[in-house]
Amino acid sequence: MPLHVPPAPAPALRSVLAALGSPTAVRDARTPALRSLSGPLTPELPLPVHVWDQIATGDRPPRTRLTGWRFLIRSGDLAVAAADTVLTPDGWTFSHFFEGPYLSSTERALRQAETMTAGYQPRLLSIPALYMLTLWLHGDPTSDTDTDGPAPSDVLIPLAPAPPGIAAHRPCTVADLLPVLTLRVRPAPAAPLLGQPA
Repeated sequence: MPLHVPPAPAPALRSVLAALGSPTAVRDARTPALRSLSGPLTPELPLPVHVWDQIATGDRPPRTRLTGWRFLIRSGDLAVAAADTVLTPDGWTFSHFFEGPYLSSTERALRQAETMTAGYQPRLLSIPALYMLTLWLHGDPTSDTDTDGPAPSDVLIPLAPAPPGIAAHRPCTVADLLPVLTLRVRPAPAAPLLGQPA
């Protein structure tokens, strides 16, 4: 079933187009692919980027916050880089270009998601405490991108490289993956001080 890719805010797209049209921004980018290509570059597949700061707090569901939009930058049929935008007090603005393993991993996860039978709204979910990025397939394709935390039935596809013990590109529901994530980020119990009973 096709994914329901949400439209990016117009100022976010304009800021990426302006950066792509700026020889200085492209030349200063730390992305060899952008500096070496001479053909047209187009931003596609905008994905809202959410951050999951707290995995779980008691019985409350996990909460996320929208922090940006990521665009895949294509040269012909090839994704050569990505561009991130961030929300500032003045609105959406270009942040930076980048390449690396998450670029191809995102494309692979999107291809996986397109083979699923249910309709989803794709988002990216960053879990800083685990240095982890996932493709988050939100079960309500029509919801606002800046609302709705992960529902238990939403699907997460961990992107490569994934943290040890978590399989990259293996789709899991939030309900199945949440206990593993919670266990991973739970602080270790403090060691007793010398002279105190254990």
